[in-house]
Amino acid sequence: MTAGPGLEVAVSVPGRGVDAAFVVPDGAVLALLGPNGTGKSTVADAIAGLVRPDAGRITVAGETVFAAGHGTDDRGTEEWVPAHRRRVALLGQTARLFPHLSVRANIAFAPRSAGVARRVAAAAADHWLEAVGAAELAERRPHELSGGQAQRVALARALAAEPKVLLLDEPLSALDVGARVEVRGVLREHLAGRTCVLITHDAADVVALADAAAVLEDGRITDLRPAADLLLSPATPFAARLAGMNLLPDGEDVWVFPPDAVRVSGPDGAGTPGTVVEVTVAGGRCRVTARTADGAALVAELPADRHRDLRPGDPVQLEPDPARTRRAATARRPPVR
Repeated sequence: MTAGPGLEVAVSVPGRGVDAAFVVPDGAVLALLGPNGTGKSTVADAIAGLVRPDAGRITVAGETVFAAGHGTDDRGTEEWVPAHRRRVALLGQTARLFPHLSVRANIAFAPRSAGVARRVAAAAADHWLEAVGAAELAERRPHELSGGQAQRVALARALAAEPKVLLLDEPLSALDVGARVEVRGVLREHLAGRTCVLITHDAADVVALADAAAVLEDGRITDLRPAADLLLSPATPFAARLAGMNLLPDGEDVWVFPPDAVRVSGPDGAGTPGTVVEVTVAGGRCRVTARTADGAALVAELPADRHRDLRPGDPVQLEPDPARTRRAATARRPPVR
């Protein structure tokens, strides 16, 4: 049986260039991807009730929390449920813990704000501290926590509110590599069966945590598919870069290949003409980014001893290895729900 929608979003915020719509099934995790400045945080803030869209509709677990310009009457009335009543929890890059409260009191704050008795809220705090593997931190203050510990506590506080929808806005981006792996493991355990929107720039987050993925570009959803499909057959340049691949359009087809399958030769060679945009040398390898005449950006991983002298503006010929190139399964962007 197909799960019903846990979250339905259709929001228009012209002042921020956002006009996006998508559906997250109940209990599913949607990764929301896209370049910086394209409107991902605006969408999250609209769902949380921190930004009021000009038009659209948002429903959380079947309850409409915002509606304007879609079925409203001529007097311009709208539905608006304030943030504290939406049963939506937002966790961002920083934990934003209350500095004057202990870890236990920070977590208990959420159920206490909902009117839960002090003793019950304290028990809930202890339960969630144990669940995220941070029970030993209960009496510490936020300034005594590492970045990874603070994010565990922030996650526990979000879950203690018993949200219907969890919004994660780059929750791992400020952590070091070791802490990122640990907190990702905690998220994997506690996102199971929860309706969640995960904003991220990390393909590892998409693979480990998401059921589906959507690409937001210029404020609009341009691709929405199962996460594995989107990464294996990216249909947009951003998704291709996220997956560590290249896209090369050929008529109505899109061809996909990894950076180490591209050969770069001088302007007299065979292949697709391009112009060097950037060269980055690291050890014995260099990464060359070039743009073709039709606007496609191709990235090649090359031996530094042969290509370190390339400079931005140099003309080159780009030849993807045919044996390692495949046609994307969704060359034509699929319809977005």
